[in-house]
Amino acid sequence: MENIDWKNLGFGYKDTDYNIRCYYRNGKWGELEVCSEKHISVHMAATGLHYGQEAFEGLKAFKGKDGKIRIFRLDENAKRLQSSCKGILMPELSVELFTEAVLKAVKLNEKFVPPYESGASLYIRPLLFGTGAQIGVHPADEYLFVVMVMPVGPYFKGGFKANSYAITRKYDRAAPLGTGTYKIGGNYAASLRANKEAHDLGYTSEFYLDAKEKKYIDECGAANFFGIKGNSFITPKSSSVLPSITNKSLQQLAIELGMTVEARNVPVEELTTFEEAGACGTAAVISPIKSIVDVDNDITYFISEEPGKICTRLYEKLRAIQYGDEPDLYGWVTVVE
Repeated sequence: MENIDWKNLGFGYKDTDYNIRCYYRNGKWGELEVCSEKHISVHMAATGLHYGQEAFEGLKAFKGKDGKIRIFRLDENAKRLQSSCKGILMPELSVELFTEAVLKAVKLNEKFVPPYESGASLYIRPLLFGTGAQIGVHPADEYLFVVMVMPVGPYFKGGFKANSYAITRKYDRAAPLGTGTYKIGGNYAASLRANKEAHDLGYTSEFYLDAKEKKYIDECGAANFFGIKGNSFITPKSSSVLPSITNKSLQQLAIELGMTVEARNVPVEELTTFEEAGACGTAAVISPIKSIVDVDNDITYFISEEPGKICTRLYEKLRAIQYGDEPDLYGWVTVVE
């Protein structure tokens, strides 16, 4: 293994030793296979290439001070992949098969799990896509499930610090009754232009309003939004937002802190009332928001120059559970035996 600078890892692809594969053929899933090959040979007419029959997940494993490896919310990722499969007519993996594949991938690549002191983690990417040849617009009859892993550092350079976002009205992330609630590649392809334009203007990421009326907050780039007002944790309720497992976890921790959780329509003008705000997801956990700029109307919704008190408490508490520094009261972590 190469000498890895654990404390200066970026968030990007890195080779590890093994990946896990499982094929769906003749109406059923086969056995898990251990593979060291980094490439996949697929038919040129595979539905994953032509018609976007593809879904994925993202989760992490953490090495604690006690040397144990913990995977965060494994079952929730398995269930969300099942939801994505239903959404685009792919065969579902059982929670048990998903869990077995992830555990096997982590165990076989254990030497790539970053040490506790580094603050880094092992990113786990399960991927499922149609491999069967199909030229008509129909579901495939064959599929491949792959689990790859790699060590990663913070998603945003600088880690836990406040960032600025730019509101886009030129692009929709997903339609209200479309595929926004599923974790599929097409949703991310649809965000690339908006993301590049935000970066070109000097912002960390784009900020979406609802596709139908452009009145309500939807998502911040590829992450869920939440705002803190008084004793309330407020997050958008939308039919086009991906249900973030991190957001779900933060809501539980907010309740534990004695806060009220509100999942509802959040008008863009309400940004003026938030004392703190953040983007949340597996990759960054929480990315505190410094400001959100409405470029079209020359309005800046300034939130906070530095990460706020509640964002910081929620971030530190969630990380402490992930690394095993605090008790897991909710059964969120799976210890790799």
